[in-house]
Amino acid sequence: MDTLHREIRTPNSGRRQGGGWITFPFIIGTLAGLTLAGGGWAANLIVYLIQEFNLKSIDAAQVSNIVNGGSSLFPIVGAIIADSFLGCFFVVSIFSCISLLGTGFLALTATLNSLRPQPCNDGGISFCKAPLKIQFLVLYAGIALATIGLGGTRFSLATMGANQFHKPQEQGSFFNWYFFTLYTASVVSSTAIVYIEDNVSWGLGFGVCVAANFIGLAIFLLGNRFYLHDKPQGSPFMNIARVPVAAFKKRNLPLSSTSHDYYNEPTNQPMNVEAAAPKKGFRFLNRASLKAEGDIGSDGSIAKPWSLCTVQHVEDLKSLIRIFPLWSSSIFLSIPIAIQGSLTILQALSTDRHLGQHFKIPAGSVPVIVLISTSIFLTLIDRFLCPMWQKLTRKPPSALQRIGVGHVLNVLGMAVSALVESKRLKMVHAHNLRSQPSSIVPMSALWLFPQLVLVGVGEAFHFPGQVALYYQEFPASLRSTATAMIAMILGIAYYLSTAIIDLLRRVTSWLPDNINNGRLDTVYWTLTVVGVLNFGYFLACASLYKYQNAEKEVDDSSA
Repeated sequence: MDTLHREIRTPNSGRRQGGGWITFPFIIGTLAGLTLAGGGWAANLIVYLIQEFNLKSIDAAQVSNIVNGGSSLFPIVGAIIADSFLGCFFVVSIFSCISLLGTGFLALTATLNSLRPQPCNDGGISFCKAPLKIQFLVLYAGIALATIGLGGTRFSLATMGANQFHKPQEQGSFFNWYFFTLYTASVVSSTAIVYIEDNVSWGLGFGVCVAANFIGLAIFLLGNRFYLHDKPQGSPFMNIARVPVAAFKKRNLPLSSTSHDYYNEPTNQPMNVEAAAPKKGFRFLNRASLKAEGDIGSDGSIAKPWSLCTVQHVEDLKSLIRIFPLWSSSIFLSIPIAIQGSLTILQALSTDRHLGQHFKIPAGSVPVIVLISTSIFLTLIDRFLCPMWQKLTRKPPSALQRIGVGHVLNVLGMAVSALVESKRLKMVHAHNLRSQPSSIVPMSALWLFPQLVLVGVGEAFHFPGQVALYYQEFPASLRSTATAMIAMILGIAYYLSTAIIDLLRRVTSWLPDNINNGRLDTVYWTLTVVGVLNFGYFLACASLYKYQNAEKEVDDSSA
């Protein structure tokens, strides 16, 4: 009970400020509602566009690609707005309303016949009637608003939840439960809601999405009085962008060893407190905070913003530079996952997906195994593995250690994918199916599950580890942006994986339209080798990286 009702207090006041575990049900309830709503329409969007709007499969896939990329990259926009102008609470509230409006538009297209074209005749696709302009307008307006709302809330909500705690260990536990809820709700939306859309009605399925979005928004607003609200400090990106400009302008000035020669933000601290000096790393940037004639106004503030920066702004930029190599290694960690996700569906289509005599696994539902395994192992990691590690080592596993385990499991997943595909191709050759693209190989689709489980368990380690690392190590003014960096990684990896697959199809014969006549196993072995090289790159970056908040981390974890 003491943990549940923990209150955050300011150093100079005993007044209750909010925050703590009492906010947890509201944050997680909001996440569950918004994820159910977003996943319910996005997971089945291609089928909806083909069946209800008579779009060709390639066009429908392109729309889905835009949605997936946008929902992964747009969190950065929401994070910038939260950090710079509105704060997390208002960003989540506004974008939840945008998502609700967009999902409502989609529900209208599914329920009103006037907002959909006439269904295709039995004669085939050539007898399909194209949608009217007004029908396209309502459809794409709904998709755009729902995508923007989905992207704008996802990681701003993660930042707001982490802001309710001050101990890194509590923040790490929150991120574990955050991702557990995210994956569990994604599984439910990709199975239960998709089933309603396919077997009952699109209107009811999208109506469930609208209801889930509304409930999530209502839960979020009900918890308002318990939250610890963050206050935006203006655009931190502008402050950071001024650092290299000011350093270049003062490139000819000699660096000083006296801390008073560098500019610090005016504070109410006593005059005898020594001013902070910039650290020795990346010393050429220290000139940006070096005082020069005319840089400071009569009131002590900066008179020339593009010629003088505070020591804190200089150190913020250094933090970003230090963590960039680790961040880049995560992009190459996610690219194989994105490639495997699309290729696994092609493998599933060519294998026997029957369970018993009456049930057949939909090919598009096979990747859900990743979400299920991630959800299960997030709980096991938080409740068993982390406490066990802490008992053995007397400290919790670090974010970098979690990410490293994720790298290893991801490489193993790619290797298993290659072995399974080699087995499938042997079955193809044994039964002379190379020239029959629509044939079903006498091999159970369950063979695909181990590789997906390995990737899912890896995600349970490296995704929360990455979010925790960025949240702890990014400058305080960029906390929302820090948690959204994982979304940027996914967005970049998604588009790069599409480009890589297209490149392989152009320069090799590994990925023909008929995978029975290709070498998909070679693709997986290539991804395995890339994964090993990237793991080596990660280890080099991790060994050279020094935690900026190491002392605070140790003190808090031992408290």
